[in-house]
Order: sequence, then C-alpha cells, then structure tokens
Amino acid sequence: MDAALLDRLFTQSVVGLHVLDPQLRVVRISSLADSDLAEQVIGRRFTDAYHLERPTHTGKLLQRVLDTGVPVHDRLVHGRIKSAPGPSRSFLVTVYRLNGKQGQILGLLAAVVDVTEREKARTRAMYRARLLKGVGRSLDVATTCQSLVEAVVPGFADFAVVEVVDDVLRGADPPMGPLGPDVPLRRAALRGVKGAGDQAGLVGDTRRLPARTPFALAVSDLQPRHVALDADTPWLAADPQTARVIRALEAHSLMVVPLKLHGAVLGLVSLYRCPGSDPYDENDITLAQSAAVHVALSLDNARRYERDHVVASTVQRRLLPQGDSPRIAVDTAHVLLPGRNSGCWFDTIGLSGARTALVVGNVAGHGLQTAITMGQLRTVIQALAGLDLEPDEVLARLNDTADRLADERAALPPGDSLHQEALKASCLYAVYDPFSRTCTVARAGHPAPIVIAPDGSASDVDVPEGPELFSTDSAPFATATLDIDEGSILAFATLALLPDDESATRVRSVLARPDRDLQELCDGVVYTLSADSFPDGAALLLARTGTVPPDRVATWELAHDRTTPAVARTLVRDRLDGWNLDDETVQATELIVSELVTNAVRYGTPPLQLRLILDRSLTCEVHDSSPVAPHLRHARTVDEGGRGLFIVSQLATHWGTRYGRHGKALWTEQEVPAPG
Repeated sequence: MDAALLDRLFTQSVVGLHVLDPQLRVVRISSLADSDLAEQVIGRRFTDAYHLERPTHTGKLLQRVLDTGVPVHDRLVHGRIKSAPGPSRSFLVTVYRLNGKQGQILGLLAAVVDVTEREKARTRAMYRARLLKGVGRSLDVATTCQSLVEAVVPGFADFAVVEVVDDVLRGADPPMGPLGPDVPLRRAALRGVKGAGDQAGLVGDTRRLPARTPFALAVSDLQPRHVALDADTPWLAADPQTARVIRALEAHSLMVVPLKLHGAVLGLVSLYRCPGSDPYDENDITLAQSAAVHVALSLDNARRYERDHVVASTVQRRLLPQGDSPRIAVDTAHVLLPGRNSGCWFDTIGLSGARTALVVGNVAGHGLQTAITMGQLRTVIQALAGLDLEPDEVLARLNDTADRLADERAALPPGDSLHQEALKASCLYAVYDPFSRTCTVARAGHPAPIVIAPDGSASDVDVPEGPELFSTDSAPFATATLDIDEGSILAFATLALLPDDESATRVRSVLARPDRDLQELCDGVVYTLSADSFPDGAALLLARTGTVPPDRVATWELAHDRTTPAVARTLVRDRLDGWNLDDETVQATELIVSELVTNAVRYGTPPLQLRLILDRSLTCEVHDSSPVAPHLRHARTVDEGGRGLFIVSQLATHWGTRYGRHGKALWTEQEVPAPG
C-alpha cells in the first residue's frame, strides 16, 4: 500500500513534489514535471537548481527543517529554473523532514505549487486598492496626477508618465475624442524606479502626439495599447524623445491608457516595465482601464474646481481696488496672497477732512458665491463710509446687511447647494484723522491692527472685539481711539496672517523698520512665510501715517457775528490766489464759503472755524459746536430764503455733514482743474 501510494503521488499529483537528501540535493521530482526539468535539477542542490530571489534565506529555511524536524507550511518564494528564460515565478512551498524507521534523517519532501497567476491577481487588487485610496483626495490637477504615478510606481510599473490636455489644466472643458494631432498635452507628473532622475526635466513640457504611434492611436479610438519594445520597434523613429527615454530605461513593455470621460479626452497615461518585470498582459490592461476611469473622474473634479476657482479669483480681483490711490496724509500698500479662499478684501477710502478709512475683511469659504458675498459687503461698506459714520456704526449697519443676506440665503429652495455653505465673515474698519493724529478702530471678529512707532517699536493695541458678521451674537460693536505719531505704520491683516502670538511677533519684527518702502515691507512679510503657508490665501494692508503739509491747508477761527461771511470771503480769495487756482474755482469757493458761514452764524453756536484743504480736490469745512444740521430745501419762486444749501450742492462735487464730540462740520469738495 505504501509503495502504491508513493507511486501514485509521484506520477499523478499536480503538486510539484521534490525529494531532497540530507545534503539538500534533489534526488527525485514528480513525473508530471517536464522531463527537461528533471534533468536540470536532479543531483543539484535545491538552491543551485533554482534561481531564487533570496537563495541564502531559502537554504537556511531548508536546513532548519532538516535539523529540527519542524515543517514549514505554505511559504511563498520567488524563483525559476536557472536555464529557463523569462521573469521569476511565485511558488507556495511546504517542506517536511523524512525520517527512517529507526529515526534516522533521510532528507526532505518539498511540495511546490505554482501560484504565479494567483499572486499576480492579488498584486493587481492591491495596486487597485492603493490607487483608489491615494488618487482623488485632492482638488488640484497636478497633485492628482502625482498621486497616480506614486500609486503605480514601483510595482505595477517601473516608469510612469501622466500627460494632460493643456487646456484642461487651466480648467477648460476637455475636447471630445478623437483627439486632434494639433492639441498639446502637458506632462503633469512622472515617476520611475530607474532613470527617473534623468527624466525629471520632462515634467511641465508640452508636446503634440506624433502620428502612427501607440499614443496617437490611444487618443484616436480611446482604447488602451500594450506594446512590446525592442531596438527594432518601428514607430520609435517617429517619436525620438520617447525612444531616448526607452533606451535610458531599457524598457521592454509599454502600456498606453487614455484618460477619458463621457467621450471627452482629458489626457494619457504611459506605463513602462523594465528588465526584471513581466511584460504587460490582458489582465494588466483590465486593471489599467479600471484605474483610468477613477483617475479621469478625479481629474474632471479637479478641473471643475480649478475652473470655479479661476472664475471666483477673477471676480474677487475685479471687485478689489485696482490701485492704491495717493492720499494727502497717508501712504498705503498692500499684498493679496492667492489661495483657495476668494473672500479676502481690503480698501482705502478717502473721507472728508483729509481723513482715510482703512478696511480689511474676509468671507470664509471659496468659490464664486464667496466672492459675490465679499463684493456685496465691500460695496455696502463703501456706501456707509460716505455717510461719515463712526466705525462702530459702520459695522453695525454692515452687520444688518449681513443678516439680510443670510435671510435671503435661508429662503432659497431646500435643494439649493448654498445651504451647505455656511456664511461667516470678519471685518475691521479704521479711520485715520491727520489733524488730530488719531486712528479710530472697530472690528467684527477680526484681528486687531499692529501699530509700529517711527522708532520701530510696537505699541500695544487694545481694540474691543465685536461679533463676527452673520453670527447670531447681538453684542454691540465698540471703538478704540489710538493716538498715532507721524510716520507710524498701521498693519491690517486677515486672520490667516495673524493666527497666533508667534505670527504677530514675526510680522512685527519685519515691520520694525518703518523707514523702508511700504511695498518692500509688505513683501518682507510674505518672504518670512513657509512655502505651504496659508493655502486659503491672505491679505495685508499697510498704511504710513502723515499730516497735511502746511502749505496745503489754511485754518481760521471766525467771530460769531454778521460781518463774518464777508471776512471769510476775503480770507478765502487771498488763500486761493496764493494757490494759483483759476478764477472760476475762486468765485465758486467764495460763494460756497459765504453760504456755509452765513448758515453757521445764523443757526450754529460758537466757536466757528473755517478750513481749506488743497489736494486733488479743494475741500471747504465750516465747524461749529451746534449738533443741529441744516437740510437742503427746494425753495419756491416767491420764497426769499432757503436756497443756500441748494446753491452749495450745485457748485460742489460732494457735500455733507460730519458730526463729532464737539459739534459738527459742513464740508464741500470741488474738482480742481489740472494745471495747464
């Protein structure tokens, strides 16, 4: 029975049975094995007969079984017959020790099962899982492409190149297949285990696919190609650049897979295998096609995000100031760092009395709707600034507008995607007055400003923080009035630049040289940031405080009597003549001042003050201590009075009333003709 059993096992078993003597030489193998194989292995040591990837490790394993008698089950080894061509194969090996009747060691029995195809399938499943996990986690096209090559190299490929239609990288719609020969593709990612360093310069290059190559065919019929490569491959002559890469890699197998989605072509993936790896087969193509569908969908999502981001960024920049307008008493500079967030904004707004409003804000989120919300808030705050309100009043009314915008969004249909985007914004509003040398600040959930004195020292700034815009907190806003020396630097930044005390200290250290050019200071703050800082973007606004030059302002204290208007006209005429203004402007200003002073004498209370400021426009201000403001009337034909402010409104470009702690000021602005 024992003899019959052994005979049947060695003649009929599909498992490769190897009998080894105590010297680990092969003395018998099952007869279903190839006869040439028996001649090559019998009589030779097991590790010498097979080309094993880890021969020393396998030899120790066999010797341990021989010495201890403890069997080894289902150990995976890789190798092949030394004289057999082709790549290594995978074997599942089980080893037992053979003992005689008296316990003597006769040798080993090794059962070998070829599991190459099973291992390939398992490996392909592993690569597919790795690709699904690693690709598509980013909304950046370049990052998605890099994730793809990192998922397939090493293992599924020895060298991988991803090329994307150039317009797709910019967010444009992908062209429908077949892809024309004049459509450029840009190499978005590249990775290899051999020679990759020599080819790294190819990333970012563009090319048009040469005709009659696997690349052109793949984007023509949108079907993958796998090609054996050798020195005589005919199509390499039409693509010298690829030929150089193949020679450098010594690649022997190529697979080209188009990245397609709904018939549109997004790009192309080229996978190479080099010596030591199996050529690509049909099973590999199936995996590559499945992976290409996932990659194409991820690229399309990234492309759509890129397009929306470009649109939102364009809208944001169109809504922001297109230049820093020069002010008579303050210099400003800014820097806007691009990022995913399209809601950062800043503003410098000229106010009456040579004052300047400085605004920085941020709407959280990204995309077109965030940029639109930012534009709405910026427009509202510009309108409110023209009303000469205090900063806390400006923010209170801005918050009222934010509440109305939130109500409008809440009223949208339940399925609208905007319900998934939370409304959240912050804002800081400050007004610098060059005559009192003060800066009045209010903030809504925004970082406080940084103040750098002319000697470079940083001042402690305590500005009460109000609730964020769109929040349910109904706490009132408060202001802080800061005394500012001439030549100081005021820094206003979004939260991304000032998230903690360490960041604020770093910004202060850069700004500690207030004598430098403002734009250089802005750039200096940016240079201190790490490359991956603030992916959401940020904004920085700097202002250097000054005063109105003495030769551009005239101030008079006036008596509170009926002769004052005539005196004021004389003073104004002399001052404007000294400024070499034209007669038409002089006459109009005399009439404006006469009406304003007359109004103050009749209805105001002393003291009275008249001030002229010459900038790009001519400003007239009449101050008195009465809190009562005059109103524009439309007098009837027979009325003897009531036309004063109407005349002023016709002669002035802008006019208004500004209130303060000690009364009010009526002001006008007139355009000044440019010197001829």
